[in-house]
Amino acid sequence: MIELSNCIVLYGSDLEPYWCDRFVVDGDTVQQLVLREPCQSIDQGALVVVPGFYNCHTHIGDTCLPDGATGMTLEEGFFRPDGYKYRELAKRSEAEHLFHITNHLHYMARTGTIGHIDFREQGVYGSQLLQRAAEQTGVNSIILGQFNALPFTQAELKQNCSSLPPAAVTELEAILAIADGFSESTMNDLTDPAWAQIREITQQHKKLRAIHCLENDAYRADSLAMAGRGDLERAIDLYQPDLIIHATVANDAELALLSAQRANVVLNPRANANLGLPLPPVAKLIESEANLLLGTDNGLLNSPNLLPELDFTYKIAKSQFGDAVRPDPKVILKMVTSNVGVVLQDKICGYLAQGLPADFVVLNFTNPHLRASRNILASIVTRVTPDDVLATVRRGRYLYRGEID
Repeated sequence: MIELSNCIVLYGSDLEPYWCDRFVVDGDTVQQLVLREPCQSIDQGALVVVPGFYNCHTHIGDTCLPDGATGMTLEEGFFRPDGYKYRELAKRSEAEHLFHITNHLHYMARTGTIGHIDFREQGVYGSQLLQRAAEQTGVNSIILGQFNALPFTQAELKQNCSSLPPAAVTELEAILAIADGFSESTMNDLTDPAWAQIREITQQHKKLRAIHCLENDAYRADSLAMAGRGDLERAIDLYQPDLIIHATVANDAELALLSAQRANVVLNPRANANLGLPLPPVAKLIESEANLLLGTDNGLLNSPNLLPELDFTYKIAKSQFGDAVRPDPKVILKMVTSNVGVVLQDKICGYLAQGLPADFVVLNFTNPHLRASRNILASIVTRVTPDDVLATVRRGRYLYRGEID
């Protein structure tokens, strides 16, 4: 049992801060939540209980290569078959690779993250490896597998009429037997008939689908050359993804399409900036009907720590809005909490209420830089550091535990 008293809890899907007389966890459930009045600020510190964070776009497999692609372009570092990432991953021993993945999952828990959606390379082997690491750490790894090698030649991609070869169908079925879904890197890696096949197979297995779209202008241009349509339009029409990653260079027409589809869009501003790409249109997406999420992207670009991602995204949005008012920091915090439940509603809620799963983080707002916060939500988004995380709990189990008085 876990019990806290006289703390602050971000309550419900709207993440409203309330003083809480008793917060009691029994087993894997919040059994008691005795709330008092709402509070926006504090004077003398408190423990603050927030929903556990979800990192919605990771490539945890390449955390064994921190900053290895420094100075490389997106294509040089990350594209198949000869990109730095894929060449280096092939050299890792199983034991070494598992060691790095497991350590980074522990680090995620140390920084308040209870789960992540991972885009796992290396086919069946890659999905199995992450599954083992997740079991060891307790972090909820939602695994989206990828073909170990691209199943089409460049000539076949240019013709854009081939279905998946039988060996690729067999590999896909084997991946889906382990993973929670599928995601190839870009729409330009497979043919239109193949994408339609994958949609049908994943629907049959009730698995998730995700895709990287519009990370740079070449994604759109290559898709137009190959299929006569941009990569986002093709993705929505052929593949119907549950998650669309990046949208970094989305134009107004593409933003309107994302809004009309109420698409789940995962932003990765730090990774985009690290590659010298444009910053995503955060403000325009906030004003749209899209459901926004956040991810840290490749482990070799960024640490899988959502705290700096929240801060960076908030300040990008404020700059893009061009005023000191928008957005409400709550809008940004929802991108790693309650908005995630929209996508993973059969797996998580993303917020705290009595009777719901005990997925939460305890933050130490008695520390000097937090104890007199005038806006608790803004301080969570912009000031909290890993040293302020006292506990990370998933389903009532401590994934990380510091000293809680």
